[in-house]
Amino acid sequence: MTPPRLALVPGEPAGVGPELCVRLLQQPRDYDLIAYADPRSLRAAADALALPLTLLPPDRPSRAPGEVAVVEIPNPVLPAFGTPEPANAAAVIQALRDAAQACLDGRLDGIVTGPVHKAAINQGGIAYTGTTELLAEQAGCEVVMMLANAVVRVALATTHLPLRQVADAIRPEPLARTLRILDAALRRDFGLTRPAIAVLGLNPHAGEAGHLGREEIEVIEPLLERLRGEGLNLIGPLPADTAFLPAKLRGYDAVLAMYHDQGLPVLKYSGFEHAVNLTLGLPYPRVAVDHGTALDLAGRGLADPSSLIAAATACARIARTRRQTGATP
Repeated sequence: MTPPRLALVPGEPAGVGPELCVRLLQQPRDYDLIAYADPRSLRAAADALALPLTLLPPDRPSRAPGEVAVVEIPNPVLPAFGTPEPANAAAVIQALRDAAQACLDGRLDGIVTGPVHKAAINQGGIAYTGTTELLAEQAGCEVVMMLANAVVRVALATTHLPLRQVADAIRPEPLARTLRILDAALRRDFGLTRPAIAVLGLNPHAGEAGHLGREEIEVIEPLLERLRGEGLNLIGPLPADTAFLPAKLRGYDAVLAMYHDQGLPVLKYSGFEHAVNLTLGLPYPRVAVDHGTALDLAGRGLADPSSLIAAATACARIARTRRQTGATP
């Protein structure tokens, strides 16, 4: 089997993304990387780190340390470290879209992405809520965000919503789609034959029999019972304050949190450096770092590449699994 061919997209050129890519490229790897980036940003990062970097044409991928094939996506402005330029917004988005299109066309097997700067993209005149949403729109499919490390996998029923809007967003059909996508991805991408999914309640104590809210009784519990009839192995709804106890986590393959900050603080506390962000439901694997652009660290050689290394490793593993099984979303 030929090695997986993965797109590597650094993200915000003024942040730590380019230098994390340079550090990743120094590591031994059993997959090919093709960077979708401005070569100047990669070279500037390599110079700042005093690390070797050889840029090759896109049709000559190399796994040698310090070498990478590049599809050039020029930025109008070469930014200073730590200072995003809104003028580069279109190039940042183009790199993501072009890499994704290569996967949709079958030329590449997956995407590994660095952090982007949402404010700079929006200031550049592009309405942008997140890469997860952008890739889903481009592929024309429903997706689920899941973050994972060696301790726990946490998927999200809602993502970047104000807290006031979360309760209204917990509705039967969107929640059913999320659970079906999560179950299918755990089977397809992680090789689990009957994944156990812990589903958190929305309210404290999972509503405490209706005394602290009725979403569990009126929405979540009836839905879980219906999906169990389809063969999904669902546990809950569970109180979020005890669901993550180590003894309980050993009984789950993943946890579905109702909103962003219900589940992700626990995951990040349990292993932030090695956590990755997966977009489930796409026709190809996409794995990203689980951190932001860290503008204050950019160019200083202090950024930890562990999350990007873990993301590339995970993306290659999922790409191999999909190839072996011929699996599709």
